[in-house]
Amino acid sequence: MADTSVATKPSTQNGATEHFDVLIVGAGISGVGAAYHMKDQCPDKSYVVLEGLDTFGGTWAMHKYPGIRSDSDLYTFGYRFKPWTGAPIATAQEILTYMGEVIDENDLGQHIRYKHKIINASWSNKDQQWTIEGTKGDDNQPYKITANFLWMCQGYYRHSEGYTPDWEGMDDFEGRIVHPQTWPEDIDLKGKNVIVIGSGATAATLVPAIAGDCNHVTLLQRSPTYFIPGRNENELADQLRALKVDENWIHEITRRKILADQAELTRLSFEEPELVKAELLAGVKAFLGEDFDMEKHFTPKYLPWRQRIAFVPDGDIFKGIASGKASVVTDEIDRFTKEGILLKSGETLKADIIITATGFNLSVLGDINFAIDGKPLNFADTVTYRGMMFTGIPNMLWVFGYFRASWTLRVDLLGDFVARLLKHMTKIGAKSVTMEIPEKDKGMKLDTWIDPENFNPGYLMRSMNLLPKRGEKHEWQHTQDYWTEREEIPEIDLTDEAFVYRK
Repeated sequence: MADTSVATKPSTQNGATEHFDVLIVGAGISGVGAAYHMKDQCPDKSYVVLEGLDTFGGTWAMHKYPGIRSDSDLYTFGYRFKPWTGAPIATAQEILTYMGEVIDENDLGQHIRYKHKIINASWSNKDQQWTIEGTKGDDNQPYKITANFLWMCQGYYRHSEGYTPDWEGMDDFEGRIVHPQTWPEDIDLKGKNVIVIGSGATAATLVPAIAGDCNHVTLLQRSPTYFIPGRNENELADQLRALKVDENWIHEITRRKILADQAELTRLSFEEPELVKAELLAGVKAFLGEDFDMEKHFTPKYLPWRQRIAFVPDGDIFKGIASGKASVVTDEIDRFTKEGILLKSGETLKADIIITATGFNLSVLGDINFAIDGKPLNFADTVTYRGMMFTGIPNMLWVFGYFRASWTLRVDLLGDFVARLLKHMTKIGAKSVTMEIPEKDKGMKLDTWIDPENFNPGYLMRSMNLLPKRGEKHEWQHTQDYWTEREEIPEIDLTDEAFVYRK
C-alpha cells in the first residue's frame, strides 16, 4: 500500500498556519497525477494534496457496486509516465493498485493529507494568496492553510450521493431502492428479482455482474445508448510482449495506436455518423442475433459521440441478455408501485430490489465556498479559458478531463501546463496570474459551458446553469478535443494578453 505519512516540508506563517506554493485538491486519478508532475517538474516548489477521504483513489475508492470497472482502456486512462501491463479494461481494485504504485514509487505519500475536508477557499489580492479552511480527522478539528496556487483535482460530481429522479410512488415500493454510488454492504441479491434503471456504463457493468446471483435482472431504460463490445485484450500490446519489448515502449506504442484509432472514430462520428452508427449496432447485434429488436432497445435517438460511448469487455451484458439471465425493457416509468414499477405502456415490472443507475449530481469545484476579497464567487459568472482556468479568478486551475478520450490524458497535459506556468511566473517575478478577456474580444457571444449539440450527457444538462460560460472563440471553450489540445496546450503563449500577471 502507498505511504500515507504527512511530512510535507511546508513553511509556516503566523504560527500554526502552514503555507505551500501549490495546494492540490483531491487524491483521485487527477490529484495523484498532479502530485507526480509537481515532484517531477517543479522540485523546488512546496506542495500539499488535501483529500477528504481516508485513502487515495477518489471514484475508484468510493464506488463499491459489483463489477465496477473502467469504461475506457487503461493504456490511455493510465498515466503516460507509468506503463499499464494488465487487460485494457480494469477493475477498480486494479486501478487502485496501479495508483498506489505511483504514490510509492515516487514518494508522493508524504505530501498527501487524508481526512482533510475543505469548506472555504478565499483569495486575497492584498496578500496575493489563497486561504483554505476546513476540518480534519475523525474529530473534525479546524485547520487553515495558505497557498500561492490552487490546483483543483476534485472531479466533477458529488461523491456523497448519486442522482435519482423523484418518481411518483417511490415510498409505496415495499422492496429496497439502491443507488450504485452508495452501494450498501448488507444487500443480498441471491434469488431476487432486480430492476436496474439506466442505460449508461454503470448499468452495463452492474447487470452482468449481478445476473448470476439474481433470479432475474431487468435493465430498464428510457432510451438506448451506444456501446463498443469487444475482447478485453490488446493484440498489439500482447504481440510486443511476446517479442519481449520493454514495457515503457509497449505502453507508448499502444497508447499512440489507440489514440490514432480513437481520433479516426471521432472524426467519422461527425463526418459520417450513419456509418459509425451502423458499425456500432452491428457489434451489438453479433451477440444478440437477428431476431432481437435492435431498433427499440439498442438504437439511440442521438448520433454517436454526443454522449460517452462505453466499452463493454467481451460483450458481457449482451451475452447475459442472449442467455436469458437478463432482459432489457425500453419504456418510461409512470410510477412506482408496492410490487415494482408501472410503465407508461401499461406493463408492470415486479421487483424485490430496484437499482437506480441514473447518473451523478454535478459538483462544481467540490462544493467549496469560494470568495475573492471577501466577496462570494459564483462560477457561473465567469468565462472559462480552455476549460481549465476562469476569468477573474487568480492562481487557480481546474482539471476537467475528456469524455471522448480518457480523462487522464488531460491530467498529464495540464500537469505540463501548470509546471510551465509556475516556472514562467517565477522567472518574471509574478505572484499571481488571472485570465481576462482581451478588449478586442469582450463583445464575443457567450453561451453555456458545453454546446448541447456537441456533447449532452444528463448530468451536464441538468446543471449547466452552475458552470462557467464559454465564448465563441476557440480559446474560451472546453472543446473536449484531445487530439487538437495535445498540440495547442504545449504551445500556449504565456505572454498573451489574456494572461494578466501581478508582481
